[in-house]
Amino acid sequence: MTTPARPAAASSEPARPEGSTRDSGSTRDSGTPGADGAAGGSKLKQAITGPLLYLFILGDVLGAGIYALMGTLSAEVGGALWAPLLLALLLALLTAGSYAELVTKYPKAGGAAIFAERAFRQPVVSFLVGFSMLAAGVVSAAGLSLAFAGDYLSTFVDLPTVPTAIAFLALVACLNARGISESLKGNVVMTVIEVSGLVIVIVVVAVMLGSGGGDVGRVGEFPADADPAIATLGAAIIAYYSFVGFETSANIAEEVREPRRVYPRALFGALATAGVVYVLVGLASAIALPADELSGSTGPLLDVVAASGVAVPSWLFSLIALIAVANGALLTMIMSSRVTYGMAEQGLLPRPLGAVLEKRRTPWAAILVTTAVAMGLTLVGDIGTLAETVVLLLLFVFISTNVAVLVLRKDRVEHEHFRVWTAVPVLGVASCVLLLTQQSAQVWLFGAIMLAAGVVLYLLAKLGSRRGPKVGSGAGTGTGTSSGTGADRA
Repeated sequence: MTTPARPAAASSEPARPEGSTRDSGSTRDSGTPGADGAAGGSKLKQAITGPLLYLFILGDVLGAGIYALMGTLSAEVGGALWAPLLLALLLALLTAGSYAELVTKYPKAGGAAIFAERAFRQPVVSFLVGFSMLAAGVVSAAGLSLAFAGDYLSTFVDLPTVPTAIAFLALVACLNARGISESLKGNVVMTVIEVSGLVIVIVVVAVMLGSGGGDVGRVGEFPADADPAIATLGAAIIAYYSFVGFETSANIAEEVREPRRVYPRALFGALATAGVVYVLVGLASAIALPADELSGSTGPLLDVVAASGVAVPSWLFSLIALIAVANGALLTMIMSSRVTYGMAEQGLLPRPLGAVLEKRRTPWAAILVTTAVAMGLTLVGDIGTLAETVVLLLLFVFISTNVAVLVLRKDRVEHEHFRVWTAVPVLGVASCVLLLTQQSAQVWLFGAIMLAAGVVLYLLAKLGSRRGPKVGSGAGTGTGTSSGTGADRA
């Protein structure tokens, strides 16, 4: 499927706009100091190892949605829950392949926005891609904070929703600012707990089967009035949302040790793990309950565990759901702050947003601003339409990334990097367009309004920061562009 691209003997790359310097120093992947090591030009600490990155991606993909997903899928495909989940995994892997190539080619914070800037050479396009990522991340974090403060938490203690959500976001910001290594170590614990809840579902249904319960025949049953192929495609669009989250890992590429070697393994490994878990949970759900009961449930996995006859405390799943939501919020805010930092380094947002804590080397200004916006969004109330619009915007981000792979094939770099077959990004674009056709007119309208707001913010930012001094890191760490020339203490 893939081969490592060889380094260029020489480069004829034209001059780039300020903030998009050639891949030397901080972006090289030669394994020498100044390549992937912390001694290079990057201001951010390279503290993410392969296992931490794998668990970061896995924790971001295995979100709280899976705990309610099976009921919605069952309404579309009956008991054949595994089919749309498997198809959605294959569609997600297409775009993931494009991310693997670009991240290992340009391992810089900012992710898709950086790729768009390099490929299209239009700052406004890069800004809108980054803005779409920010909208997705910040709104998702706001929604997750409300979910954390709502029904899940009320199982244990009854507190006012909005103030609790704001306090929760403040705690997330503190962990984010403390350091990405500390944040991801917390993610390790929460991801293990989150996955354990899904493992419990699989195990209790296996026990149920061993005792003669359940019905294996249901796993191949579609609704009587549904065409299997059409039903699977329609449900795959829903299931695809459960794999969204892998793209956030591109925004912490600058903090990954040896990204060329580590990133593809962690990305594909995490998606494959999530896919296997999802398919097994889908099979278990269909075996334990008939489709009409699953589709009518607001807590399908709770009902699956109850139907198994295995004694599992009801509060346990509420606790696991809280942990899943908290983990999702933490990872989402890590992504949002790194996108903001990367865009500020590129001059697409005001330079002060690129300020970094001197000792912790975390983007404190970006963390502060994204957290404040998320807190404000908790006051909106019903964010259902906004959340759907975020998915729409993410699909545009994915299209941009897939096209960028093709455009940047002519851009040679001086280090080896991961490379996918040309057909992969082409099919990735096609899959995203297919999913876009399923969005409602209302969501399209709302998305257009958000993009228009993004253009206004871009123009205001350019007016406010035009020819202003560059701000590298806070508290005397020096100045620098996206290639990183500031302080870089390990």
